[in-house]
Amino acid sequence: MRAAYLTHVSRELGAVGEKLRRFSDQVAMDAATIAGIMHEFAALHARVCREVWQKARDLRLVGLEWDAPDFVSVHGQTVYHKPPISWQLMQPAPIALEMRCPVVFDLRAADIAAGGQGAPLTPLADWVLFSSETESVGVVNLGGFCNVTLLPRRGSDGGGVEGVRGRDVCSCNHLLNMIARIGLDAPFDRDGAAAKAGRASPEFVGGLRAMFARQVQEKRSLGTGDELHDWVRVAMKSGNAGGVLASACRVIGGIVAEATAACDRVILAGGGARNLCLVDEIANARIGPVIRCDDLGIPAEAREAVCWAVLGALSQDRVAVSLGEVTGVLGRAPVAGAWVAI
Repeated sequence: MRAAYLTHVSRELGAVGEKLRRFSDQVAMDAATIAGIMHEFAALHARVCREVWQKARDLRLVGLEWDAPDFVSVHGQTVYHKPPISWQLMQPAPIALEMRCPVVFDLRAADIAAGGQGAPLTPLADWVLFSSETESVGVVNLGGFCNVTLLPRRGSDGGGVEGVRGRDVCSCNHLLNMIARIGLDAPFDRDGAAAKAGRASPEFVGGLRAMFARQVQEKRSLGTGDELHDWVRVAMKSGNAGGVLASACRVIGGIVAEATAACDRVILAGGGARNLCLVDEIANARIGPVIRCDDLGIPAEAREAVCWAVLGALSQDRVAVSLGEVTGVLGRAPVAGAWVAI
């Protein structure tokens, strides 16, 4: 398979974002509230899907004779993840109706049902998008949790898809964004400015490294309960948001460097790739080049969506998207995804 990035549209979650955060934080809600969140969330997806499709047509990136895409692949919002229980909240029917095409969703469920962790799922898509014949590559997603994909050089011993590895490594934006919400009264530390202005504290660095060590050693997919919000609440009693942010970036950067030490090149993606302090910490801790996936033509904030498009295409072709050495799925990985068609 080959994939080419065309364009993307990104929009704020708006009012539904805070509702999703509360739900993900396990705040008790009645069925009517949950159903309302699903309705709002799906309607937002449908609008943005229509917008990006119209943008592609306006830019002549797709033929004007195409009334609709072949399909839409949608992740949804992980509101709970502790295998074997996981919930990617999404109501796909409004998207299928708006886009007049099939929609594939819930790509984790098949892997979990077969004994896997259901995450990370992007390594096979990373192989399609980023593998190289000349270098081994580490793809680092600096998302809510940080996960890494380790891609062997194509053609080397073990250099096929069977040599791909990947795993979750630590909490990332879940941690940094909560510090920003408490200490900066902002949804996130834009460009890592507060972290850059702060100074890493040995006390914070040591305490957080011990917390992260447990996550790294357990070698499982991270999810509900792993955000380290309790550590943030204690650390923020210091009132030193910049110092806590700088310390967190220092620790995350070191862990990423350790996880990708064997890679010739590292590619950064996800929202954290816009955090200049975090990027600097990763580059300073590593030997070898560190680039953003923007440098390869895919905006960092679009990489996961691009990966999900690839995974959806593989699922449509009846190709399993999970890898046993990555998710721990038992036996032959099942074909993933549930489909809604109009």
